Amino acid sequence: MRKIHVIGIGAGDPDQLTLQAVRALRGTDVFFVLDKGEVKSDLTRLRHDMLDTHLPDGAYRVVEARDPERDRGAGGAAYSPAVGDWRSARAEIYERLITEELGEEQSGAFLVWGDPALYDSTLAILQEVLARGAVTFEYDVVPGISSVSALVARHRTGLNRVARPVQITTGRRLAEGFPEGVDDVVVMLDAHQAFRQYAEEDVDIYWGAYIGTPDEILVSGPIAEAGPRIERLRAEARERKGWIMDTYLLRRNPGRE
Repeated sequence: MRKIHVIGIGAGDPDQLTLQAVRALRGTDVFFVLDKGEVKSDLTRLRHDMLDTHLPDGAYRVVEARDPERDRGAGGAAYSPAVGDWRSARAEIYERLITEELGEEQSGAFLVWGDPALYDSTLAILQEVLARGAVTFEYDVVPGISSVSALVARHRTGLNRVARPVQITTGRRLAEGFPEGVDDVVVMLDAHQAFRQYAEEDVDIYWGAYIGTPDEILVSGPIAEAGPRIERLRAEARERKGWIMDTYLLRRNPGRE
């Protein structure tokens, strides 16, 4: 039976791959990569750099396919259906790649940024492919170092404080308000910099973009001071590269004098 490895490859640094991930790379016959176009060609190149680092003899095969476009303008009640349509379009591509490019007894791999269990759709898409019944395969999951873990490591801080919870959410949710009963919040997928609405409160931010890559940018401090700098650096980086991937931790300080 065909075998699929879903391999977490960290936030961008080839040194962050685990030994388990490297073993999975070395046991893979075909690597599947979705090309996001010229603007995000850096992401494809980084995957090739990781393969070259850990498979130095170059004896690996990569099959690329164009990633379907997602309706990023959909909001409110239309957001979830738009994501569902995009996942189904991806499932069709995955099904074709596995059927046409992978032999019956071969192993393929999808290289997932960060950790496959955290804000990534690969596992759900593979389950949809299996549910369709056109192709069968086994799959396993190799955890990776997420951008969240890499972020707090680079800022030399922790995710939570003693006996207090931490919550991971999206910019869309943060715009609705700070989660109730939580003072430490990790925010991902924030295209609109929702942290700005807390500039008048006693909240610290630990922000990072392109974490683990040569283009990494880090900023920390009270939002009132660090926020404007983050906005400027973010705009400059997006203009320069055409895309940006960033994550941040907000730390509210109730009762701090």
